[in-house]
Amino acid sequence: SPLVDTTDDDFDKVLQVKLPGTGTHRSAFLDVSNSNSVDRLFADIKESESLPFSIVVNCAGIAKICSLVDTTDEDFDKIIEVNLKGTFLVTRAAARAMISCGVTEGVIVNVSSILGKCGLYGLAAYTASKGGVVALTKSVAQELAQHGIRCNAVLPSLTQTPMIDALSDEWQRLGIALTPLGRMCQPDEVSEAIVFLCSPKSSFVTGAVLEVTGGFKM
Repeated sequence: SPLVDTTDDDFDKVLQVKLPGTGTHRSAFLDVSNSNSVDRLFADIKESESLPFSIVVNCAGIAKICSLVDTTDEDFDKIIEVNLKGTFLVTRAAARAMISCGVTEGVIVNVSSILGKCGLYGLAAYTASKGGVVALTKSVAQELAQHGIRCNAVLPSLTQTPMIDALSDEWQRLGIALTPLGRMCQPDEVSEAIVFLCSPKSSFVTGAVLEVTGGFKM
């Protein structure tokens, strides 16, 4: 079960993660915005694994809080490259690999954001990228259904991760205030939604967006 990491800082932590099951877990460093990097990863998986993979989860993402008028071309491009183009490149490579190996019960899950649906002040580039992921998910679901491959998206709200921990207390309080359940989402709550979409329990679910938000912006 290969794991893919996108930051050098987190690489060793991923290697040390204790994962359930009896399978062998591997990690790999990947620049999701670079097609050569993505293609090399999938070629390596094909060469080193005895069975073709059937599940891919796209969860790489970056953000920067900045007003629209102060957002630079470089900032906008970088966020789009990682969040949207990266999801596209990995999804394309995964689809090619699954189809070529004859996988008929494949699953692709894209982690978007509820902000891709409702937007938020100061996050024009981020919300645009995540809205694009939702649209991409629906198009991919329609195209890959003929191959028996499902594609869905998870839309979390403010989630307790290092990226969110770096936000000011004011931003964190605002997010919680807008959430009827009155707290942040926890990473395992997002992962449980992903597990459901990857499991046979969701075998007739494709092109769907599953909101994991505690009621945020409903």
